[in-house]
Amino acid sequence: MNEPLRLSPRDLWLLALLTLAWGVNWPIMKIGVNELAPMSFRALTMIGGLPALAVIARVAGVPLRVPREERGELLVLALTNMVLWIVLSIYALKLLSSGRAAILAYTMPVWTALIGIALYGEHPSRRLWVGVAAAALGVLLLLGGEIGAIAGRPLGMLLMLSAAAIWGLGTHLMRRRRLRAHILTITFWSVAIGLVVCSGLALAFERGSWIRAPDAAGWGAVVYNALIVFGFAQLVWFRLVSILPPVASGLSVMLIPVIGLFSGIVMLGERPGWQDWIALAAVLVAIASVLLPVREAGAAR
Repeated sequence: MNEPLRLSPRDLWLLALLTLAWGVNWPIMKIGVNELAPMSFRALTMIGGLPALAVIARVAGVPLRVPREERGELLVLALTNMVLWIVLSIYALKLLSSGRAAILAYTMPVWTALIGIALYGEHPSRRLWVGVAAAALGVLLLLGGEIGAIAGRPLGMLLMLSAAAIWGLGTHLMRRRRLRAHILTITFWSVAIGLVVCSGLALAFERGSWIRAPDAAGWGAVVYNALIVFGFAQLVWFRLVSILPPVASGLSVMLIPVIGLFSGIVMLGERPGWQDWIALAAVLVAIASVLLPVREAGAAR
């Protein structure tokens, strides 16, 4: 895991936009699932996101066809990188506050490191271990006084931690894929498979909740997720996973739960405690362990 990191200035800007887009989406998703049943909300967002991806692919001249022999791998990538994450995390969000859900979700880099060691015999560099340790410290500090509230919702906690672990596995599979399809093609079909699964679950279990249309805030959450999350952020994430080693890609987005925390502080007028500031510093260390350049090849071992 001593691969050189190859983030261009353009990719760094995309990473910043991705972090902002996903960070503010946690409270937006909470609005969505308060207005709509979880799978109904996800299905609506994908119905909007899929045509947007198709238009982008058409304009970019990217073919959406995947050879038959590669479709099995595409299905596995879609399930681990998107579908299972979407299903588990949205049900967890229904049970947890958006801030608590985001904090638990971004235990992902820790799971990624453990999966790399257990399944792939990886040995992360000292620099990345510093990042993983800093990320774990940041998450624990952000949890702070939330432990009691989360422990009171054990199913929500279990669902979100399972989603984070599966996401960690997905980053490894995406990095090691043999699939030759363009990232845009993989994203399109991942969303399409997710739409089939979420629509099926909504049809089977949520028809009783289809008694009224969402309000303006609920429709706003649907539109934001359709265009920004699926039409932009998911595509950028798959690109970053392809460029960075699995642990590094997870650490690179560790600012997202911090954005969720501090946006809540701004909106609710709360004052950050010392734990919040130390957590912010720890997360910045985690990100720096990935994004700061090394002086020479083989450094950061």
